[in-house]
Amino acid sequence: MPPLHPNEIPTTPALVRELLATQMPEWAGLPLRYAGAGTDNTMYRLGDEYVVRLPRTPEGSPARELTWLPRLAPHLSHRVPEPLRHGAPTDRFPAEWTVSRWIEGEEPGPGTVRDWTAFGADLATFVRELRGAPLMGARRADGLSWYRGGQLRGIAAQTEAALAGCAALGDALDLDLTALREVWKTALALPDAEGPEGWLHGDLRPANLLVEDGRLHAVLDFGTLSLGLPDAEHSPVFDLPPEARTAYREALALDDTTWTRARGWALAVAALAVPYYWKTLPDFAAESVTRLRNVLADAAGTGPDGRAPDTAHPTAGTVAP
Repeated sequence: MPPLHPNEIPTTPALVRELLATQMPEWAGLPLRYAGAGTDNTMYRLGDEYVVRLPRTPEGSPARELTWLPRLAPHLSHRVPEPLRHGAPTDRFPAEWTVSRWIEGEEPGPGTVRDWTAFGADLATFVRELRGAPLMGARRADGLSWYRGGQLRGIAAQTEAALAGCAALGDALDLDLTALREVWKTALALPDAEGPEGWLHGDLRPANLLVEDGRLHAVLDFGTLSLGLPDAEHSPVFDLPPEARTAYREALALDDTTWTRARGWALAVAALAVPYYWKTLPDFAAESVTRLRNVLADAAGTGPDGRAPDTAHPTAGTVAP
């Protein structure tokens, strides 16, 4: 994969073997192969049981996962990463890295998910359980703050700039940017979110979910774990088919105001990604364009049951936990 970030740290199997040989020699002789990369980390499968996870930039850190995942896992029904060892920075690789247990599974999609309604409900269960987990002394001020746990207006300027960047792509984008701006304005005009802060995964897009036997099996990549307000946590559900979104919303009893804010977050995060990754990671840019199309369809009320959102989801429900 080509570099995505100006300060990217390149990795090779030879470099990973060097890190293992000097810091975890008992594993240095295991088979090693490239296992993929996201926007923030590169993975190498180590033998059959382990995965080496390396941040793509020097700022990347596994500290949140190392500190909190072992404490949060008992409160969650689905599997989450199990960090086993912590690698130190070196001159050749100036960032902390980890070895975790490998989790089998496939990314959710038409060929792997048996029932999208059940999948949406399963994802809602994960969100509810994570948000309901005890804080165990954690505070947002102690390295657990991220913009997606804040107010939507906090990224207003960045979103406007991103929409301008989308417009600069011209006809290649094939999106109704005027309609998108109206959806954004509607979400931004709502009152600020209220409620207690709770645990947030921060990036529940399909690439961070694993399916086994047709159902949600595991949730990966807690690098953006934080404490905050829940609205942005709901935004990746706009990557999923309408029936999954409907089941998710109903399972959490999200009212119209919360759902509209979540839709605004979905728009903002996707708009930020499109121009940034348009040339360097076109698959991710295309995924973000699909999310924007889903946002427009949802705002237009073209859900799977054919009813307007207010009819399908009465406002009497409870805001997300």
